Amino acid sequence: MQTSVTVFTPYPFTVGEKIHISHGPRHGDWTVAGLDDKKVTLRCPVSGKEFCWDRFCYRVETKNQEWPEDKGTDTIQQVKRTTP
Repeated sequence: MQTSVTVFTPYPFTVGEKIHISHGPRHGDWTVAGLDDKKVTLRCPVSGKEFCWDRFCYRVETKNQEWPEDKGTDTIQQVKRTTP
């Protein structure tokens, strides 16, 4: 039986890529600092701090925008408040 299915594909990160995560506990601007088969290391462009996480992103769109966004807060401060 045919039915509507939503298919997600892991995003193929590239070291040095500038990304913006729009929602969730890791939202904000990041630079891809490192990769392996299971992990991605992201660097905050404001503080320079790095975090290594299991790969988690899926591509939604690519667009031109200010980077890093100036919202008056540091991405790293947002992560500290939302990461246990």
